[in-house]
Amino acid sequence: MENDYFKMILLRETISPHISEETVEIEQLTNFRELMLAYNAAIRAVTTKLEILNDELSHHDKKNPIQVIKSRVKEPASIVRKLQKMDKDITTTAIVSSLNDVAGVRVVVAFIDDIYTVADMLVKQDDVTLIDAKDYVKNPKSNGYRSYHMIIAVPIFFSDRKQSVKVEVQIRTVAMDFWASLEYQLKYKENLKDSNSIEIELKECAETIARTDLKMLEIKNKIEGNKLPRKKHRLYVIKDRTKKKKRNDTHNLQIHEMR
Repeated sequence: MENDYFKMILLRETISPHISEETVEIEQLTNFRELMLAYNAAIRAVTTKLEILNDELSHHDKKNPIQVIKSRVKEPASIVRKLQKMDKDITTTAIVSSLNDVAGVRVVVAFIDDIYTVADMLVKQDDVTLIDAKDYVKNPKSNGYRSYHMIIAVPIFFSDRKQSVKVEVQIRTVAMDFWASLEYQLKYKENLKDSNSIEIELKECAETIARTDLKMLEIKNKIEGNKLPRKKHRLYVIKDRTKKKKRNDTHNLQIHEMR
C-alpha cells in the first residue's frame, strides 16, 4: 500500500502536479517533501564548507584550487528507477537506507593533488562522517573514468530536530570533468553505430587526458620548486596592504546546479 502512496506522490511532484492533495495521503506527501528538503539543505551545508575551505587555501597559499562546484538532488523519477533496479520498495524509508547519491556535489579542481587536499580537509571536519570512499583516480573504471568519490553524512539542524543526511561528493580535475561530461553525452546517444570502436577511442582519450593531468602537475611542482623563498619581513608587507581595497578570494569560484 505504501508503494501506491509513494507513486502518487511522484505523480503529484513531477508528472501530474494537478492531482489534489486529497488523492494522496497527507502524511506520505509531507514525509517525501521533508526528505527532499533535508537533501537540499545537506547540499547547501557541504557547498558552504567547500567554499570556506577554498577561501582558506586562497588566503594561505594564494591560490584557489576549487574551480567549480556543481550540485543536484536526484529527480523523483530517477529515484524510482534506481530503487526498482535494486528490487527495493518505493518508499521514503528505502530512499534513506538504500540510496547514497540522492544529494550530489561535484567539485572540479585544477590539479590531481588538489583532489586529495580538498577531500582530506573536508572529512577532517568533526561534523562530517565519512561513510565510504572510492578512488577512481588511482584505480580508473574499465571505460577510463577517473574521479574521487566519497559518501559522507552531515548534520542538518531543523527547528525541532537534528538529522544526519548522506551526500555523495565527487572530486575531479578540469580535464577529468571534461572527459566525463562528453562521455556521458555520447553514451546515451540513441542508435549509435560502431559503439565498440567509439568506446575504445574514448578510453584512449581518457588515457591521454590522464597523462596530461600528470604532466601539468609535474610542471606546477617544478614552478613552485623554483620560487624564491618569501622574505622574513612579510608582516610589513601585510601592513602596507591594509590600505588597499579588500580582494574577493572567491571571485573565480563558480557554483552551478548539476545536470
